[in-house]
Amino acid sequence: MNFNITFERPEQGPGSGPLTVGWFLTSEKGAVLYDAPERVMFRQTNKAHSKSASRCPAVIQLESRYFMVKSPVDVHLGFQRDEKGKPQLVNRLGAASPVRANKLGEMLTLVNEAEWRYPDRPTVQLHLPYTLICDEMCYVTQLSTFMHYRKEPLPGTIFGGRFPVNVWPRPLMWAFEWHEPEKDLILRRGEPLFYLQFEGQDPSRPVQVVEAERTPELLSYMEKISGVVNYVNQTFSLFKAAEEMRPSQLLKPKAKP
Repeated sequence: MNFNITFERPEQGPGSGPLTVGWFLTSEKGAVLYDAPERVMFRQTNKAHSKSASRCPAVIQLESRYFMVKSPVDVHLGFQRDEKGKPQLVNRLGAASPVRANKLGEMLTLVNEAEWRYPDRPTVQLHLPYTLICDEMCYVTQLSTFMHYRKEPLPGTIFGGRFPVNVWPRPLMWAFEWHEPEKDLILRRGEPLFYLQFEGQDPSRPVQVVEAERTPELLSYMEKISGVVNYVNQTFSLFKAAEEMRPSQLLKPKAKP
């Protein structure tokens, strides 16, 4: 008996073509501030020599699988405790800050001290409207911008995270653990804030990220899973229930103008 074995993917149907991930903003308010996630590629580099790192297939593969999200605002923060010992953020830019104090307070929050991982490392969260969706199994990993050099290193590390965007489309945030709170935290608009890496069932498939329509079906599904972190400790335990109530198709690429 003869067997024909092939490792080629089907040309149509699930698992064919690139893994398509949609991104959208939960609100159109201030949408002009938020750039689309873009693929990490260093194009203006030396390719003259055949052994240049710019031409290395492994390097090209690595870079092509990461997408970066940029900082939407300029931020210069300090950390201090008041006379009662309560931790607080200090806007070093003061009146010169391009972001109004009340709006900065909506975007940036200092996590309750009882929830810090270490007693001497404050945790700061930058709330963002970026949300991801996919119509097949897809995990996203959020991690630091290790391929971009910072002349002024951040005084700490970011919290990474990994979850399935096909069943859990939730707004992303940038969470920062302040290892050296005596040093200021400085973010500049347009600089890389974090990377996104996507994983499907087949790691050899390329990934494409497209802007998605905020359809009624998508918004309805998001409403069903929103805010549950306030009621349970382990949201991952809800993935199966969420998948059962999820429509089969939620990603509709936005038509280009």
